[in-house]
Amino acid sequence: MENLRDPGERFEHAVPQKAVRIRHEADYDGLLTMRLCDVHCHFFSTRFLELLTRGLPEFPDADRVTAVSHRLGWDAPGSADDLADRWVAELDRQGVARAALIASMPGDEESVAAAVRRHPSRFVGFFMFNPTQGDVGGRLRVSLGDLRLRGICLFPAMHGYRLDDERTRDVFAAASVHGAVVFAHCGVLSVGVRRKLGLPSPFDLRLGDPLALATTASRFPRVPVIVPHFGAGLFRELLMAVEQCPTIHMDSSSSNRWMKYYPGLTLDAVFRQALEVAGAERIIFGTDSSFFPRGWQQPIYAAQEAALCAAGAPDDDRAKIFAGNFERLFPL
Repeated sequence: MENLRDPGERFEHAVPQKAVRIRHEADYDGLLTMRLCDVHCHFFSTRFLELLTRGLPEFPDADRVTAVSHRLGWDAPGSADDLADRWVAELDRQGVARAALIASMPGDEESVAAAVRRHPSRFVGFFMFNPTQGDVGGRLRVSLGDLRLRGICLFPAMHGYRLDDERTRDVFAAASVHGAVVFAHCGVLSVGVRRKLGLPSPFDLRLGDPLALATTASRFPRVPVIVPHFGAGLFRELLMAVEQCPTIHMDSSSSNRWMKYYPGLTLDAVFRQALEVAGAERIIFGTDSSFFPRGWQQPIYAAQEAALCAAGAPDDDRAKIFAGNFERLFPL
């Protein structure tokens, strides 16, 4: 879920091997080939829009999704298969080999599972999960076992629980059994689509604490953890958590506007410090792409590539960040 984003911004084929320019270096044809994988894309499906606007009287029950899409200025997503095909075409156009798709409302797991079934070599399935609703193990058994999704997305500020409480430990225990990844949103949380629709967002930002996450993650050494947006404003705390717990990774996604809370901080400085503390092996590229017609956020990639070059990251480190770490965590 994008932090601090403008709600109007941009959320089975062969795997492409598109050539991507890196710095100004060149091989025989003027380009270096670099594989791209995106660990953070939201799959804003028809079911997602139905769940998001359930009970809102301003939208008709008949053709609700068309009306909501029109209000948002989005293309209506259509069926899960249609949306999956559109994402594959978009990734092909942008030269992106694989992406993690997030079911961004509890209850929309099947939409992402359908996309993964349709394009298993291109997509990895994540899903938002609320552990306060009980039966953590049973519900995760369905999503991770039956639907074969691979990433559990926790939004503690949204759903009201601590990252070091018993419910979170139950999530990690299930992830350990099923070989899943835990994706935990920390820091600032502002959901543009909710804001644009006038939906309340009573988030408790105190609950998204990377240090509390490290306390739990340290007890489950076989469970990889991903924290998006470099901690979304809790960058210092995330660096401490990363140093304490070797399973914690940080994703680089979105415009990272949380940097405004650190006067003078630049994206290249963020990457430089992350590389120093975490190493390239624990930084994973993401964009926070989400809806059409905007599609995949190429400018986010361009800004991160430029920042890594400015930070002096060597080619091997950039290769790990832009694809290698994704493929290590999510082998085909």
